[in-house]
Amino acid sequence: MIRTIFDKTREDGVKLYRAYSDRSMKIQQDGSGEIYDEAIDVENSGNAYTETDVPIEDQQPELTVEDTLTLLGELGVDTDDQ
Repeated sequence: MIRTIFDKTREDGVKLYRAYSDRSMKIQQDGSGEIYDEAIDVENSGNAYTETDVPIEDQQPELTVEDTLTLLGELGVDTDDQ
């Protein structure tokens, strides 16, 4: 189901609302057909969304042990004992 909640008020006083799927699915803007993970719209924008059957994929890549050790080494952490 699509949920729309208040997000924040911009410095110029405009209220922003966030639309998202409560099932972690992508949403499609009615009319344009654009697909989003979530949408932020100004108050009374008139935009409407439909939930798709496409799950939102985790945006965080999984790191291997080797990748982690390389990153730690780049930060100056001694990883020779690992």
